[in-house]
Amino acid sequence: MGQRTETGIKGFDRLVQGGFPEGFTVLITGTPGTGKTLFALEYLYNGAKRHRQKSMLITLEQSLDDIRTQAKGIGMDLETLEKKGMLTLMHIPANALAPHTIDDIKKEMRKRKIKRLVIDSLSTLAINAPIYTPIKDITLRDIMNYKAFFSPPILGDFVVKRFIYGFLEDLKSMRCTTLVTSEAPENGSYLSRDTISEFLCDGVLQLTFESMGGQFSRSLIVRKMRGTDNDEDVHPLEISSKGLKLHDVK
Repeated sequence: MGQRTETGIKGFDRLVQGGFPEGFTVLITGTPGTGKTLFALEYLYNGAKRHRQKSMLITLEQSLDDIRTQAKGIGMDLETLEKKGMLTLMHIPANALAPHTIDDIKKEMRKRKIKRLVIDSLSTLAINAPIYTPIKDITLRDIMNYKAFFSPPILGDFVVKRFIYGFLEDLKSMRCTTLVTSEAPENGSYLSRDTISEFLCDGVLQLTFESMGGQFSRSLIVRKMRGTDNDEDVHPLEISSKGLKLHDVK
C-alpha cells in the first residue's frame, strides 16, 4: 500500500497499520460533540510540527479564532506553526461560497505545497451544493442515468450526490492525505447525511458519544480503510488538555 501518513494521535495509528495510506481521503463522521474537529486538528498539528508536512484546514463552520481556542484546549499552539508557514487555516463562510471556491482551494493548495488537508465540514458543502452545480449544467444524460422522475426533492438529492462525487474526486487528484468531517444522521443505516461520501472515501472513522457509565463517553471505530488490515473494535476516545488518546476496551 506504499507510504503511511502517521496521525500521531496516541493509540490510533496502530489501528491502521501505522497510519493512513498516503494520498487517501478519509471521512470522519459523528454527531455534534464527538470530537471530529479535534481529531482533524491534531492530525494537522502533528503533521506540521513532527513531520514537517505543510498542512491546511478549510473550515466552513467555525471562525479561525474559535479553531485556535479549541486547539489550545488540547495543548496545541497553532499560531506558531502558522507564522512558520507550516500550517494554513482558511475560513470560508457559507455566504462567501461561489462556483469558483473549489478551484480557489486547489490553487492555494498547489501554491503552498500542501501534504495534509482537512475539510470541516462536508455537510456544509453539501447543503450549498446547488451553488456549485447550477441546474442548467445538468445534462439530459445525467437525468437518464439517474433513472428517476425529477420532482424538486429528488432533483436536490441528485445535485448533492453529483457534487459530493465530483468534490471528492477533485480532492483525490491533489494527492494529499485528506480528512473530511461530516455530521452523522441521528438514525438510519447511513454514516453521513449525504449518504454517499462513506462509499466514495478510501476510509471511514466513526465517532460516537454516549453515556457509558464510566470514565469515557466518546468512542471511535475504523469502519473502513482500503488496503489495510485495520482494527475493527470500538475504542474509547479520551480528550484532555494533552490531546486525544485511544484506549483498548478492557
